[in-house]
Amino acid sequence: MSGRKLLQQVRILDPITEIEIQGDILVENGIIQDIAPKIPLPSEDSAEIIDGTGLVVAPGLVDIFCHSGTPGYEERETLESLAAAAMAGGVSRVAILPDTNPPVDNPNTVAWLKTQTDSFPLRWYIWGAITDSLEGKTIAQLADLASAGVVGFTDNRPHDNLQLVRRALEYGRMFQLPIALCPTHLQLRGDGVARECRTSVRLGLTGNPAIAETVAIASLLEIVAFTKTPIHLMRISTQKGVELVRRAKEEGLPVTASVNWHHLLLNIETVASYDPNLRFEPPLGTEEDRLALLEGVKSGIIDAIAIDHTPYTIEEKNVGFAAAPPGAIGLELALPLLWQNLVDAGYLSALQLWRLLSVNPLRCLNQKPVRLAKGEKAELVIFSPQSRWQVTASSLKSLSCNTYWLDKEIKGKVIAMWC
Repeated sequence: MSGRKLLQQVRILDPITEIEIQGDILVENGIIQDIAPKIPLPSEDSAEIIDGTGLVVAPGLVDIFCHSGTPGYEERETLESLAAAAMAGGVSRVAILPDTNPPVDNPNTVAWLKTQTDSFPLRWYIWGAITDSLEGKTIAQLADLASAGVVGFTDNRPHDNLQLVRRALEYGRMFQLPIALCPTHLQLRGDGVARECRTSVRLGLTGNPAIAETVAIASLLEIVAFTKTPIHLMRISTQKGVELVRRAKEEGLPVTASVNWHHLLLNIETVASYDPNLRFEPPLGTEEDRLALLEGVKSGIIDAIAIDHTPYTIEEKNVGFAAAPPGAIGLELALPLLWQNLVDAGYLSALQLWRLLSVNPLRCLNQKPVRLAKGEKAELVIFSPQSRWQVTASSLKSLSCNTYWLDKEIKGKVIAMWC
């Protein structure tokens, strides 16, 4: 939005200062001019006045782990559709994962992606790969990737070679960039596609036991204790996993962690529908897992909520549950569904949710959070918690529509963004 605009009597959320007020915001040419309970304007002022009754204004959200279809999988998502979906969901910053085709394991791919994303009104971050091949047998040229400007390193997949992980952490420590790891023990996981429990047996789905996550977390934490290298644990999904992260932080280990937003709302009982859009890696847990994850984000043990936007075509997802690739879209859905199910339901405050989706993801990336203050750039979301809309292929900006909520009505919609 350009020009001079006054948003009147909006619900203003500042997750950095933890201040929530009902008031006005004056923005001119993308800069916040004033924030106050009431901003009087002279009659000759040319500002466009917007009635903010019932609306929320807060800093833009962040997807710390975002799958781009570009390069190599443009049938799933282009950078154009990714940017449109992000804006529609209130996401002003996205961190692109390196598992594109070709992967982001060299400075040339980083440079090319930067040129492709320059024209979009978003802040883009690019993850560099830890290893230089799909087999993950050798460490990538982390120094070259760091010089090229990656935000951190991850392969977005588990590693079964702990010696390689140790060497990567020892090597990567010098760059002071985040290193994100997926805690899954591949041998214990086996061919599991659902959380191993009575429900997975009843559904006839091969179980992925909780210890596949917890054994991997324990191993990684031992390596961190030895190397002293900070890591980020991706997609924590179990009750015991939350407990292990808690203990690690109490012991002073340099660890942050995040959870996929779906795991806060759904559990394995939902999988009874065999909807392939509910196939995740790690899988949806038990209700005890979900409640532990919710308590983890509420208490700060789990630092951030990852949107983890993962688009797939209809043809890729329209298969049996066990054969479906794991993941679902989320850029346009995470905020309204989390607000509806957690804020409206009283599990989290509005400020807590916004901090988990904006401030904390940036801190996990070693980036400065967006400030909501006079003189700062207006990187803002205008959100209507009560607006209802139908999730359809045509209403989504993403090229893909692999979501459990397809053809369902949800409450909450982003009205506009400054970024």
